[in-house]
Amino acid sequence: MKRDTAMNTIHPALTPTRIGAHELRSRYAVAPMSRVSATPDGVPTAEMAQYYKEFADGGFPLVITEGTYVDTRHSQGYLNQPGLATDRHVEGWRPVTAGVHAAGGLMITQLMHAGALSQGNPYTDERIGPSAVRPRGVMLPEYGGSGSWPVPREMSTQDIDDVVAGFVAATHNAVAAGFDGVEIHAANGYLFDQFITDYTNKRTDSYGGPMANRVRLTVQVLDAIKATGVLVGVRLSQTKVNDFTYRWPDAERDAETIYTALAHADYLHIASEGRNWLDTATLANGRTVTSIAREVTGLPVIVNGGMHDTALAAKVLDGGHADVLSVARGALVNPDLPRRVAAGAELERFEHGMLDPMVTIGNARRWKESRQG
Repeated sequence: MKRDTAMNTIHPALTPTRIGAHELRSRYAVAPMSRVSATPDGVPTAEMAQYYKEFADGGFPLVITEGTYVDTRHSQGYLNQPGLATDRHVEGWRPVTAGVHAAGGLMITQLMHAGALSQGNPYTDERIGPSAVRPRGVMLPEYGGSGSWPVPREMSTQDIDDVVAGFVAATHNAVAAGFDGVEIHAANGYLFDQFITDYTNKRTDSYGGPMANRVRLTVQVLDAIKATGVLVGVRLSQTKVNDFTYRWPDAERDAETIYTALAHADYLHIASEGRNWLDTATLANGRTVTSIAREVTGLPVIVNGGMHDTALAAKVLDGGHADVLSVARGALVNPDLPRRVAAGAELERFEHGMLDPMVTIGNARRWKESRQG
């Protein structure tokens, strides 16, 4: 294992920890990363099974899937996004979970509703959101989109009930597919984050107004999934795929309100949407939104944002800012990152070329093959 030569200690990322009833042999996890590599009807492929298994083979004890849509109505965000809404989806995921388990990994699926940030959904052309507010920015070309986002239809109470039911049904499908738990995607600008965010939620009912109301839908979904007995985490963020600069208006108080409302989850996952953790997590008074999550809830906290950097990872863990490190781009180029850190080996540097022109698994594979050639 990699040791600090001055202190002769094991790097803290290589020490064990627990999430729910599961022991992790290290603090590393694979972050959710949309790869838009499923079939047109959302069924995982053999290529996806190999992709996820490679992380477990490389020493990652926890693998969290890309955002997976939950129903055949409004939830899908991207073309070729995987789903957990049909029997075919369940069958497609079983070889994926089996491969990760065979390599000794724990696998959690991230359940996602895109809401207003849907740019590819064969089930409908309609978008829904908390309010009829056009999302900021433009659709994401690396996921097949272009142009301005359409204005969503404001959700009715029936729409809200349908969303809750969709997440429960997808949770049952996840269990049938062999997953060890689910993660509610309430981050990065998607539906639940649209409710949490002040400028996308202009509602005047019990889902709008103060932060305690705006987080209500996420709490409802968490309650409904918890009732099934499944391990469940919640992913949160301030930044978004279409707005990298957004921060909660009263960051410290808002963070405490959100985390307190979700403290009955099994873990919280605080994301940085491709930004460095230091930039997105640190508040004016020196506290971090991730340490607040640990203090308020006592739950394991997964942190994201540059965690392939071993110095930053040590700072996060030793400083009590988080318990688990989720790695995204660093894992794409180093699927064996935990083993490299343990051996003291140099990490490969991420190059954006592996995601051009789209973020598919196939494009990344061809990029790697061209380098090897």
